[in-house]
Amino acid sequence: MWMYLGLLAALFLGLHNLCKKHAVRGNEVLPVLLGTLCSGFLMFLPFYLGSIYYPEFTKELDFYITEIPWEVHGFIFIKSMIMAASWILAYQALKHLPITIVTPIRSAGPFFTFIGAIFIYKEQPNSLQWIGFFVIILSVVLYSRIGKQEGIIFKKNKWILAIIAATFLGASSGLYDKFLIQNLSLNPQTLQFWFCWYTILILIFILAILWFPKAEKRKAFTFRWSIIAVGVLLQTADYFYFKALQDPEALIMLLSAIKRSQLIIAVVIGGLVFKEKNKRKKLIPLTGILVGVFLILYS
Repeated sequence: MWMYLGLLAALFLGLHNLCKKHAVRGNEVLPVLLGTLCSGFLMFLPFYLGSIYYPEFTKELDFYITEIPWEVHGFIFIKSMIMAASWILAYQALKHLPITIVTPIRSAGPFFTFIGAIFIYKEQPNSLQWIGFFVIILSVVLYSRIGKQEGIIFKKNKWILAIIAATFLGASSGLYDKFLIQNLSLNPQTLQFWFCWYTILILIFILAILWFPKAEKRKAFTFRWSIIAVGVLLQTADYFYFKALQDPEALIMLLSAIKRSQLIIAVVIGGLVFKEKNKRKKLIPLTGILVGVFLILYS
């Protein structure tokens, strides 16, 4: 069952990536990110209020937000700091790079998760899983060669470094999620509600320093419907992902890989919607990434 939940998460993540590209294109990144988090937070606010005033009803809906000690709040705040840094880097990179370059680099995330799962959670990969991950990494290298044809030199482009750093931080957060869900026994909605809240506070602090005092930056921001869509789609994807992680048999390395099937939506449909270059050439490494994901699933 957890694998099917992972596929649902991948579906909503693919749609989320398309909306995210629309939201940040030619726009101010930090307020866009804050807007997406606020829309996600508002999704869970009725369930939080319902958990206070109508606890039995929200329990029947399986959306009850439990009370947690301050120590657990601290663990969630750490996740918020990790993801705030990852998202800021990723959104800035997405603003300056084609989605068909950004998304495949992000697909290297399972490799970092794979290594962490081995050393931290002692998950045991088999030969097919090893092959699958190396196929994914080699495919990403091939993408870098295609990127040079679009004037994107991977070694000299700071946005490439930003998306790589964002990918590493995102993978670290994925490993941390397993600890939060399984070791601390947090349910998805409780984790998502407080995570959104703390990340919003972090972003407001950053915006107060870097964005609000600058009139030209405020004028450059344009509100778009896709900002709301990004938040809703991301929280929906995370909900299915966290539900999958609740299964004690779920392997974080495989879930991370399954989520990469979002590439089909992000690269194929995204390439058509945003009229990006070399779509046919990018289908070759995309196929390699999907083959790697298939090998992991098959194993």
